[in-house]
Amino acid sequence: MDFPIDPRIDLNRLPAHVGIIMDGNGRWAMKRFFPRIAGHREGVNAVDRVVSHASRMGVKALTLYSFSLENWSRPRDEVNALMEILAEFLERELSRILDEGIRFNAIGHIEDLPLFAQEWVGRAMTETSDREGMVLTLALSYSSRREIADAAQALAREAMAGKISPDEIEEEDIARNLYTSNLPELDLLIRTSGELRLSNYLLWQAAYAELYFTDLYWPDFGEREFENAILAFQSRVRKFGLTDDQITSKKV
Repeated sequence: MDFPIDPRIDLNRLPAHVGIIMDGNGRWAMKRFFPRIAGHREGVNAVDRVVSHASRMGVKALTLYSFSLENWSRPRDEVNALMEILAEFLERELSRILDEGIRFNAIGHIEDLPLFAQEWVGRAMTETSDREGMVLTLALSYSSRREIADAAQALAREAMAGKISPDEIEEEDIARNLYTSNLPELDLLIRTSGELRLSNYLLWQAAYAELYFTDLYWPDFGEREFENAILAFQSRVRKFGLTDDQITSKKV
């Protein structure tokens, strides 16, 4: 049964692009005296809930921080298990993603993943490429600083080829070389587990995003808390450098 959408939410003013730092899987497990990997597996259930609900609400893009470049430094057993969970998720959920009209996307250095995980990522992207609903993006082997460095390298190559003058490089040129260039502007960034930092995630994209923090560990995050984040977003006045008077006059 579908989770009912809170009637207080204005479906005409949804954030077009929502990013989530899914934090707290390990602590959720340790609190219950489970192995850390049990928290990661329970976190997949939270992904299922939020992806379906966001898609049904009409969110255009949802980008999940699934595995950072720094996460490769975790214990080898945990990293291997996370790669297996990723492949299992895509194998199990691909048909549902297709049925719900969701287009699957991945950003980051996907070539770092083990071959079996790369294959499932590639298959999911290919098989959903014609879907026109929400874009679900997993950030895998992702680092925002690395992303910006990659964009700088791409622009340097363009300059060396004479396609662009270094003196003429604008913000838009950097943005078009980011991994997220085909996604809407990031409107809302959510982080779970009570931590109050961005952890090298979507740093450029978050310049004007609204931030929402919750103490819930990711496995406990669900439709209701996602809606609370949407309600918080809709309660805020986004000024983009303007004054209150200017914002008021624009509404008149």
